[in-house]
Amino acid sequence: MTAEEDHELLPRWNATLLAARAGREGPDPAPYGRNLLSRWAEPQRRYHTVGHLRAVLDRIDELADQGGEGGELELVRLAAWFHDAVYRPDRSENEERSAVLAEKALTETGLTPHEVAEVARLVRLTVTHDPQPGDLNGETLCDADLAILATEPDTYRGYVDAVREEYGFVPDDAFRTGRAAVLRQLLGLPRLFRTPYGAAVWEERARENMERELKELTDMSGR
Repeated sequence: MTAEEDHELLPRWNATLLAARAGREGPDPAPYGRNLLSRWAEPQRRYHTVGHLRAVLDRIDELADQGGEGGELELVRLAAWFHDAVYRPDRSENEERSAVLAEKALTETGLTPHEVAEVARLVRLTVTHDPQPGDLNGETLCDADLAILATEPDTYRGYVDAVREEYGFVPDDAFRTGRAAVLRQLLGLPRLFRTPYGAAVWEERARENMERELKELTDMSGR
Protein backbone atom coordinates (compact mmCIF):
# COMPACT_ATOMS: atom_id res chain seq x y z
CA MET A 1 0.00 0.00 0.00
CA THR A 2 1.34 3.40 -0.95
CA ALA A 3 1.14 6.60 1.06
CA GLU A 4 -1.15 7.95 -1.67
CA GLU A 5 -3.59 5.06 -1.17
CA ASP A 6 -3.56 5.62 2.57
CA HIS A 7 -4.13 9.34 2.07
CA GLU A 8 -7.03 8.70 -0.31
CA LEU A 9 -8.86 5.86 1.41
CA LEU A 10 -8.31 6.47 5.11
CA PRO A 11 -10.45 9.65 5.12
CA ARG A 12 -13.21 7.69 3.38
CA TRP A 13 -13.08 5.08 6.12
CA ASN A 14 -13.09 7.70 8.85
CA ALA A 15 -16.08 9.51 7.32
CA THR A 16 -18.02 6.28 6.83
CA LEU A 17 -17.53 5.04 10.37
CA LEU A 18 -18.36 8.42 11.89
CA ALA A 19 -21.51 8.66 9.76
CA ALA A 20 -22.57 5.16 10.80
CA ARG A 21 -21.95 6.03 14.43
CA ALA A 22 -24.27 9.04 14.03
CA GLY A 23 -22.76 11.18 16.76
CA ARG A 24 -22.31 8.42 19.32
CA GLU A 25 -19.09 8.33 21.27
CA GLY A 26 -16.38 5.93 20.23
CA PRO A 27 -12.66 5.53 19.60
CA ASP A 28 -10.67 7.21 16.86
CA PRO A 29 -11.59 5.45 13.58
CA ALA A 30 -8.15 5.87 12.02
CA PRO A 31 -6.29 2.94 13.65
CA TYR A 32 -9.02 0.59 12.52
CA GLY A 33 -8.83 1.95 8.99
CA ARG A 34 -5.05 1.58 8.89
CA ASN A 35 -5.34 -2.01 10.08
CA LEU A 36 -7.81 -2.76 7.31
CA LEU A 37 -5.66 -1.08 4.66
CA SER A 38 -2.65 -3.10 5.77
CA ARG A 39 -4.71 -6.27 5.38
CA TRP A 40 -5.79 -5.30 1.87
CA ALA A 41 -2.13 -4.71 0.97
CA GLU A 42 -0.87 -8.17 1.97
CA PRO A 43 1.62 -9.71 -0.48
CA GLN A 44 -0.43 -12.82 -1.39
CA ARG A 45 -3.07 -10.64 -3.03
CA ARG A 46 -3.16 -9.92 -6.75
CA TYR A 47 -6.82 -9.10 -7.38
CA HIS A 48 -8.24 -8.74 -3.86
CA THR A 49 -6.10 -5.67 -3.24
CA VAL A 50 -6.56 -2.07 -2.16
CA GLY A 51 -7.51 -1.43 -5.78
CA HIS A 52 -10.44 -3.84 -5.51
CA LEU A 53 -11.55 -2.22 -2.26
CA ARG A 54 -11.50 1.20 -3.91
CA ALA A 55 -13.41 -0.09 -6.93
CA VAL A 56 -16.17 -1.60 -4.77
CA LEU A 57 -16.50 1.62 -2.78
CA ASP A 58 -16.69 3.62 -6.01
CA ARG A 59 -19.38 1.32 -7.41
CA ILE A 60 -21.43 1.69 -4.22
CA ASP A 61 -21.22 5.46 -4.72
CA GLU A 62 -22.22 5.03 -8.37
CA LEU A 63 -25.26 2.98 -7.43
CA ALA A 64 -26.27 5.54 -4.81
CA ASP A 65 -25.82 8.43 -7.26
CA GLN A 66 -27.68 6.78 -10.13
CA GLY A 67 -30.76 5.54 -8.44
CA GLY A 68 -30.70 6.18 -4.73
CA GLU A 69 -31.06 2.41 -4.43
CA GLY A 70 -32.03 2.69 -0.79
CA GLY A 71 -30.74 0.70 2.12
CA GLU A 72 -28.31 1.68 4.83
CA LEU A 73 -25.45 2.90 2.66
CA GLU A 74 -22.96 3.53 5.45
CA LEU A 75 -23.36 -0.06 6.63
CA VAL A 76 -22.96 -1.26 3.05
CA ARG A 77 -19.75 0.75 2.75
CA LEU A 78 -18.45 -0.71 6.02
CA ALA A 79 -19.22 -4.19 4.70
CA ALA A 80 -17.19 -3.38 1.59
CA TRP A 81 -14.21 -2.53 3.78
CA PHE A 82 -14.46 -5.86 5.60
CA HIS A 83 -15.68 -8.23 2.88
CA ASP A 84 -12.21 -9.48 1.88
CA ALA A 85 -10.27 -8.15 4.86
CA VAL A 86 -9.19 -11.71 5.62
CA TYR A 87 -8.03 -13.30 2.39
CA ARG A 88 -5.97 -16.41 1.85
CA PRO A 89 -6.52 -17.96 -1.57
CA ASP A 90 -5.70 -21.42 -0.19
CA ARG A 91 -8.54 -21.29 2.36
CA SER A 92 -12.30 -21.47 2.00
CA GLU A 93 -13.44 -19.64 5.13
CA ASN A 94 -12.27 -16.14 4.21
CA GLU A 95 -15.73 -14.54 4.26
CA GLU A 96 -16.57 -16.05 7.64
CA ARG A 97 -13.28 -14.91 9.15
CA SER A 98 -13.79 -11.46 7.64
CA ALA A 99 -17.29 -11.30 9.15
CA VAL A 100 -15.95 -12.26 12.58
CA LEU A 101 -13.31 -9.55 12.27
CA ALA A 102 -16.06 -7.04 11.46
CA GLU A 103 -18.09 -8.13 14.48
CA LYS A 104 -15.15 -7.64 16.81
CA ALA A 105 -13.85 -4.37 15.36
CA LEU A 106 -17.18 -2.64 14.86
CA THR A 107 -18.39 -3.53 18.35
CA GLU A 108 -15.28 -1.81 19.69
CA THR A 109 -15.87 1.26 17.51
CA GLY A 110 -19.28 2.01 19.01
CA LEU A 111 -21.79 0.63 16.52
CA THR A 112 -25.04 -0.85 17.82
CA PRO A 113 -25.61 -4.63 17.88
CA HIS A 114 -28.02 -4.28 14.95
CA GLU A 115 -25.47 -2.36 12.89
CA VAL A 116 -22.68 -4.81 13.66
CA ALA A 117 -24.88 -7.78 12.81
CA GLU A 118 -25.98 -6.21 9.54
CA VAL A 119 -22.41 -5.54 8.39
CA ALA A 120 -21.41 -9.10 9.26
CA ARG A 121 -24.45 -10.48 7.43
CA LEU A 122 -23.50 -8.53 4.33
CA VAL A 123 -19.93 -9.79 4.44
CA ARG A 124 -21.20 -13.38 4.64
CA LEU A 125 -23.54 -12.71 1.71
CA THR A 126 -20.54 -12.28 -0.58
CA VAL A 127 -20.05 -16.06 -0.48
CA THR A 128 -23.00 -16.50 -2.85
CA HIS A 129 -23.77 -13.00 -4.18
CA ASP A 130 -27.42 -14.06 -4.09
CA PRO A 131 -29.41 -11.64 -1.92
CA GLN A 132 -33.10 -12.16 -1.30
CA PRO A 133 -35.58 -9.91 -3.16
CA GLY A 134 -35.97 -6.62 -1.31
CA ASP A 135 -32.62 -6.89 0.48
CA LEU A 136 -31.48 -3.42 -0.57
CA ASN A 137 -28.26 -3.52 1.41
CA GLY A 138 -27.34 -6.91 0.03
CA GLU A 139 -28.25 -6.01 -3.52
CA THR A 140 -26.05 -2.91 -3.42
CA LEU A 141 -23.00 -4.65 -1.95
CA CYS A 142 -23.23 -7.69 -4.22
CA ASP A 143 -23.71 -5.60 -7.35
CA ALA A 144 -20.73 -3.42 -6.45
CA ASP A 145 -18.55 -6.47 -5.77
CA LEU A 146 -19.50 -8.11 -9.08
CA ALA A 147 -19.21 -4.95 -11.18
CA ILE A 148 -15.68 -5.98 -12.28
CA LEU A 149 -17.43 -8.58 -14.45
CA ALA A 150 -18.98 -5.80 -16.51
CA THR A 151 -15.81 -3.90 -17.37
CA GLU A 152 -14.22 -3.48 -20.80
CA PRO A 153 -12.70 -6.69 -22.18
CA ASP A 154 -9.10 -5.60 -21.51
CA THR A 155 -9.90 -4.71 -17.90
CA TYR A 156 -11.79 -7.98 -17.49
CA ARG A 157 -8.77 -9.87 -18.83
CA GLY A 158 -6.57 -8.15 -16.28
CA TYR A 159 -8.96 -9.24 -13.54
CA VAL A 160 -8.88 -12.84 -14.78
CA ASP A 161 -5.07 -12.82 -14.94
CA ALA A 162 -4.84 -11.42 -11.40
CA VAL A 163 -7.16 -14.10 -10.05
CA ARG A 164 -5.02 -16.76 -11.74
CA GLU A 165 -1.92 -15.28 -10.08
CA GLU A 166 -3.58 -15.50 -6.67
CA TYR A 167 -4.19 -19.18 -7.31
CA GLY A 168 -0.73 -19.82 -8.73
CA PHE A 169 -0.33 -22.82 -6.44
CA VAL A 170 -3.21 -24.62 -8.24
CA PRO A 171 -2.32 -26.70 -11.33
CA ASP A 172 -3.72 -25.43 -14.62
CA ASP A 173 -6.24 -28.22 -15.15
CA ALA A 174 -7.64 -27.94 -11.64
CA PHE A 175 -7.84 -24.17 -11.88
CA ARG A 176 -9.70 -24.29 -15.18
CA THR A 177 -12.18 -26.78 -13.75
CA GLY A 178 -12.78 -24.68 -10.62
CA ARG A 179 -12.98 -21.40 -12.47
CA ALA A 180 -15.43 -22.84 -15.00
CA ALA A 181 -17.63 -24.05 -12.14
CA VAL A 182 -17.69 -20.54 -10.65
CA LEU A 183 -18.60 -19.01 -14.01
CA ARG A 184 -21.38 -21.54 -14.60
CA GLN A 185 -22.80 -20.88 -11.13
CA LEU A 186 -22.89 -17.12 -11.78
CA LEU A 187 -24.24 -17.47 -15.31
CA GLY A 188 -26.95 -19.75 -13.95
CA LEU A 189 -28.38 -17.00 -11.77
CA PRO A 190 -31.55 -15.44 -13.21
CA ARG A 191 -29.87 -12.06 -12.75
CA LEU A 192 -26.30 -11.25 -11.85
CA PHE A 193 -27.17 -7.70 -10.80
CA ARG A 194 -30.17 -7.03 -8.58
CA THR A 195 -30.33 -3.25 -8.47
CA PRO A 196 -32.22 -1.57 -11.33
CA TYR A 197 -29.10 0.32 -12.40
CA GLY A 198 -26.84 -2.74 -12.26
CA ALA A 199 -29.33 -4.82 -14.22
CA ALA A 200 -29.71 -2.14 -16.89
CA VAL A 201 -26.07 -1.08 -17.25
CA TRP A 202 -23.86 -4.02 -16.20
CA GLU A 203 -25.75 -7.27 -16.85
CA GLU A 204 -25.30 -7.72 -20.59
CA ARG A 205 -21.59 -6.93 -20.71
CA ALA A 206 -20.85 -9.09 -17.67
CA ARG A 207 -22.51 -12.10 -19.26
CA GLU A 208 -20.64 -11.52 -22.51
CA ASN A 209 -17.32 -11.39 -20.64
CA MET A 210 -18.02 -14.51 -18.62
CA GLU A 211 -19.38 -16.52 -21.56
CA ARG A 212 -16.26 -15.65 -23.56
CA GLU A 213 -14.00 -16.69 -20.67
CA LEU A 214 -15.95 -19.92 -20.14
CA LYS A 215 -15.63 -20.80 -23.81
CA GLU A 216 -11.87 -20.23 -23.64
CA LEU A 217 -11.60 -22.43 -20.56
CA THR A 218 -13.64 -25.25 -22.08
CA ASP A 219 -11.73 -25.03 -25.37
CA MET A 220 -8.45 -25.41 -23.46
CA SER A 221 -9.67 -28.30 -21.34
CA GLY A 222 -11.60 -30.02 -24.09
CA ARG A 223 -14.79 -30.26 -21.98
